[in-house]
This record gives sequence, structure tokens and C-alpha cells, in this order.
Amino acid sequence: MKKLTTFAAIAGLAFCLASCSKDFNSGFESMVGGDVCPPENQSGDKFEEFADNEFVSAAENPVSTFSVDADGAAYAIVRNYINAGFNVPKNAVRIEELLNYFTFDYADPTEGEALAINAEVGVCPWAPNHKLVRLGLKGKPLAKDELPLSNYVFLVDVSGSMDNPSKLPLLKKGLIELASHLEPEDRISIITYSGNVKKLLESTPAKENDKIVKAINKLSASGFTNGGDAINMAYNEALANFIPGGNNRIVLGTDGDFNVGKVSTEDLLELVSANADKGIYLTALGFGMGNLNDSMMEKISNRGNGTYFFIDSEEEMIKVLCNEKNKFVSTVNDCKIQLHFDPEKVDSYRLIGYENRVMSNEDFEDDSKDAGEIGSGQTITALYEIIPQPSFNNGDKVASFDVRYKETLGDSSKEMCIDVAEWVENSSNLDFAAGVTAFGLVMRDSKFKGAASIEMAKELAGRALEFDPFGYRRDFIGLLDRLIENQKKK
Repeated sequence: MKKLTTFAAIAGLAFCLASCSKDFNSGFESMVGGDVCPPENQSGDKFEEFADNEFVSAAENPVSTFSVDADGAAYAIVRNYINAGFNVPKNAVRIEELLNYFTFDYADPTEGEALAINAEVGVCPWAPNHKLVRLGLKGKPLAKDELPLSNYVFLVDVSGSMDNPSKLPLLKKGLIELASHLEPEDRISIITYSGNVKKLLESTPAKENDKIVKAINKLSASGFTNGGDAINMAYNEALANFIPGGNNRIVLGTDGDFNVGKVSTEDLLELVSANADKGIYLTALGFGMGNLNDSMMEKISNRGNGTYFFIDSEEEMIKVLCNEKNKFVSTVNDCKIQLHFDPEKVDSYRLIGYENRVMSNEDFEDDSKDAGEIGSGQTITALYEIIPQPSFNNGDKVASFDVRYKETLGDSSKEMCIDVAEWVENSSNLDFAAGVTAFGLVMRDSKFKGAASIEMAKELAGRALEFDPFGYRRDFIGLLDRLIENQKKK
């Protein structure tokens, strides 16, 4: 859905980038002692430029429509920059991905439903005269015996730039861990690419774990990057072992300089989209800094009905591939959100984040329009900042919250709708969402940040630590503490 950028210049420099990327990273490692990110003005990382959503008049445009986005890559990328002590690139900060990195305390769907939705209105901490609307969604969590069989194709970048402890070795550990957590009849294939494309492992049932681990341990990095031919082979492999009704998914692991070779960027995106329509999804895992093509990774995962994650540590690998691996199984497809604001209660509104997911209002009821997926048990959070009318009173309904989604691709969409009204006080879900958003506004140096500060983000998030699966919220508090310390040193 994001406007595609032109990659002609990148294609012309592909050979140079591929041949020098390892030396580029090594130079920074020698300065700071590890695979960390370079300062923004020296980084080869590629982030798509975007501007924050503006305030919109509710009288002139009362309807707002967007697609969900389940990615979490931006949070890990921002964290990596902070941990390295460098400035965070503004365009690396996608606030919806900061929010959706975390699981929120939302109720499960009711019997017979694949989705549950909830909403509230509360105080906007960085603009006290404004209000925040929090929207929450949760995909149906599947019990172990409800999970479909999986057909995984691991598409692994083994080019020379992956020869770094925080890249290929980390990916190998994660794949071994994931393989050990799969069901016995789930299947795994491995395709590698650098100068050549190779099928390292034919589709193998997970119960043959020793064979799978042996193949993973053979992975080693050398040569250049040629992802275009490799992704064709990966889709052919997934199709050859397709499981009807199953979780058929390519898992791409790369440091992000995804040189498409002879395949144009648009052709690649069309290939990914066409295979998504066949039920073969693509999840992208990014590694390392210095030549991360974040823009391409986000595009192919969006068009591939998948998710994009950035892996900056072994802990993050465990989070993505083990603790939350059920999110790889989509229970909600093509999920769209539409709000109808009441102009008598709302002067204007602003969707926070989701800039590249905004849709035309007429697309909401058009089932042919692609939108985002939600995994098993996964929560999605979105915030609107609103300027209330003078006539607004506590408890007033400010909007209706409509959602359309499909349980299975190709089906007609289902619709859900609830009213959005103010609560007596902010819930812990809204406090945490506001804290994460305040952090994002500061990191983007947004013109809408108002009184937001890192200290405000820490205070708000600190009110909502009772619900903290796996401790990721407390880790966020630790990240804010490091950022505060970094700022004191400058």
C-alpha cells in the first residue's frame, strides 16, 4: 500500500554494495566492539521517508479508514540504535510497530468469532486539552491441537555480509530452536542464496530433527547477494509441498540488502502478492545494521501477507521464533478498520502511525482490497488523538469503530462494530499505549509531540506492568533508562 520507491540507482550500485558491505560493518565493529549501527549520517540502512498523519476536520471528513499492521521490526531497530548509543533515524520510527511489538491485555474472541475488538477514550498526556482514542483487536488464540500443520521454507541469505556473530550464527540458533518446537508432522525446507541459489534441505518432517539440525549447521556465509532467483525457488518449493488449509510460509532471513538480481522490484512484489493469494505467506527477518534495506523488507512482507521482524539479539530471536511463534499462523485475514467520528463531539482527529496503511474509505467494503493479517492470539493496537468540541462531555460517544476481516482468504468479509465512548479514567492498556507512543513521538521529533518526553513515557509505561508476558514491558522501561543515560552523556 505504500508508494513504491525507485530502485534503479540501487540496482546500478548492487555489485559495489554487495562487495563492500562486510568491510563496511567490520569497520564500525572495530570502533565500537560489535555489530551495532553506525551514526545516521554514515549508515547504509535504507528507510522509507514518510510524514506524520495530520489532523483532519471531523466536519469535513468524518470517516477514517486504514489497514492493520502486525509488524514489530521498528521497535527492535530503534532499540538497537539506542543500545549502540547512536541517534535514531527518524524514518526508522513507525509508531504502529512500536505498539504492536507488545502484547496487550485484551479479551479473547467470543465463541464462533475469529476476532475481538475493544475501544476507549481517555486523556492525552502530551496535550491535556486533547483526548486519546485507543482501539484494540485480538486474533483468536489457537490451542495446540487446533494449530494447522505448517509447511515452512527457510530462505537464508548466506552472502558474505552475513558472516557476523549477530547475523547468520544468530539466525542458525533461531532456526534450530524453532525446529525443535514444531509439531512432528510439520515440514521444513531450506534454500540458501549468495552468488548461487541452492536447496540445502528437501522438505523434511520436523520429527526428523537431527537431519534438520545437521543441515542448519552447514550454513556458512560467503559470496554476493542474489535474492531474486532464490525467492522464485522458495515459492516453487512451498507450492510443491503445499498443505491445503495449512500454514504455508516462507521465512526469509537476511541482513536486508536484498539485491533482486535480474528480477525488477515491481516484479518481485507482484510475485510475492500472487503467491500470497495462493495461501503462501512470507515473513521477513532482518539482521544487522549498516546495509539494512528496511524499506524493501517491509514491502515484501506487507505484500506477502506476512510480518516483518528485526532480530538484534538472541533474546529477540527466542521471542519471535519460540515464545510468539503462533503469530506465524494467521487467524484473521485482510483486516480493515474504519472510524465514523461524530462532528458534534469531535472537532478534528489524527491517526497516530499507520501512515503507509491509510486506505480510501470506499476500500473498506471492497473485499478485493488487500489489508493486514493477525496471527493466533496476536493483539493489534491503534491510537487516534482527537480535539474535542466544547460540547463534549465525559461519557459521550465520539465515534463508531467498524472492522472488516476474513477468516480465510477468498471468503467474504465479516463486519464487527462497537461504539467508542470515554471511560472514567485511563485503563492500564491506554497508559502503556500512551507511554510507547510518547516514546515514538520523541524519537521521531514529531511536530505533534507536545509535552511528550522520555520521562513521561517511562512514567506512563510504569503504570502498566501488571500484565507483562515474558517481561517485555519491563525491558522497555530498561530501554528508556538507557536512553535517558545516553542523553545525559551528550
